[in-house]
Amino acid sequence: MNEENLRWVQRIVEAALLAAGKPMGLDQLRDLFDEGDRPARQVMEHVMFQLEKSCEGRGFELVRVASGYRFQVRQEYAPWVSKLFEEKPQRYSRALLETLALIAYRQPITRGEIEDIRGVAVSSNIVRTLLEREWVRVVGHRDVPGRPAMYATTKQFLDYFNLASLDQLPPLSEIRDLDEIGREIEKTIQAEIEFESPSDEQTDDQTLH
Repeated sequence: MNEENLRWVQRIVEAALLAAGKPMGLDQLRDLFDEGDRPARQVMEHVMFQLEKSCEGRGFELVRVASGYRFQVRQEYAPWVSKLFEEKPQRYSRALLETLALIAYRQPITRGEIEDIRGVAVSSNIVRTLLEREWVRVVGHRDVPGRPAMYATTKQFLDYFNLASLDQLPPLSEIRDLDEIGREIEKTIQAEIEFESPSDEQTDDQTLH
């Protein structure tokens, strides 16, 4: 494929990513083209690399997350971009962050196992919020009396935190305790949260203490 055709593909991909409003995978992007014009996967990977380079020094970037590629505002510009929203973004309680951290690092894990580690009961509102946000899902049931649900993180969790896989989470060996895990996740949330829709419904457990 010559340079002119590559630029043509790049412009189409750029337009599609801007219009989609959500991550798109390579195969989804390739399917935008008719069969006779469809770029090979290797060509598409080259196009994505060039698009990523073209964002250098600009206020937005192309990132790859679990569900594919997306354009997003760079985190360092969050203080200014957040002023576009009249309402304050959601804040999350320490209990919710710790629960999410345990699921991320110990999955699959049951609610009872989370309570054993934290030493306190897990509010039903916390579990409901994580499920509604689609950050966690039920992946099975532990084969013990009562068959409690086992929770694990989702692709949406990875997308939200700009992760392509769980391997990109900070290693547990570098994190001393549960509070520190919660702080690591909270830092990522606060960096991203300015871009959340202010109309999302809050629950009692979403107010940061």
